Amino acid sequence: MEWIEDIEEKYIKTNGISLHTIVIGSGEPLVLLHGFPDFWFGWKKLIPLIKDRFQLIIPDMRGYNLSDKPEGVENYHIELLIEDIRGLIDHFGFKSVYLAGHDWGGVLSWFIAEKHPEKIKKLAIINAPHMKIFQDKLKNNEAQKKASSYISRFIQPGSEKVILANNFQVLRPDLIEDGDKYLAAWSQPRAIVSGINYYRANMDHEDWTGVIKIPTLVIHGMKDGAILPVVLDGLENYVEDLKIIRPDELGHSAQKEDPQMVASEFIEFFQ
Repeated sequence: MEWIEDIEEKYIKTNGISLHTIVIGSGEPLVLLHGFPDFWFGWKKLIPLIKDRFQLIIPDMRGYNLSDKPEGVENYHIELLIEDIRGLIDHFGFKSVYLAGHDWGGVLSWFIAEKHPEKIKKLAIINAPHMKIFQDKLKNNEAQKKASSYISRFIQPGSEKVILANNFQVLRPDLIEDGDKYLAAWSQPRAIVSGINYYRANMDHEDWTGVIKIPTLVIHGMKDGAILPVVLDGLENYVEDLKIIRPDELGHSAQKEDPQMVASEFIEFFQ
């Protein structure tokens, strides 16, 4: 990874916390938001493919890796997460940016695009549901209910102990490329419980995302076993300018499974 020498690490003060943030590349600013249980390194395969086209701004989100991890479920409500990223954008002095998110980073990106559309030029989502649709499917679609059964386990008190047990074996670090880096990130004090607090703080949130008015690209791997393709049904009712790509062969993390495809789509879309 020759590009690793080109990164600039920053600790950005925003919304009362510090976000460890990677900056690399040149061009129009593109903010990349990771999901659970990832950190900035989850974008590593995509970075070298697009760093010559964009200035990439990649934070460890609140609670992850080297960013601050305030104690308490109440410190992970979606409103706070939104303001973290708004403040991050403001720190760099950008009037607006391109924004892409995966998993929880995608959920947050949906919200930011609705609440602060003046900050976002275009939006890209990788396997992250629009929460109005997701909450409906959790109530009315048996397949999605079953696929999301892990969430009810996550929100139980003490569930983080299961993940922490046996050196994070439930997360299978032995099967992850660069698993040592993930072990280091997960081993940061309060990192796992903070990530779980995203679920605890927000799954019952009633003010979920409404209509998105900015151009939006959705890449949804159809083999995702947790966020089923059914969450795409009716998405056009919530997004005014929408393009959906449905790669049949991909699962939950297209940016890792087929970074070349994602890079090509991002370069075409973000212009």
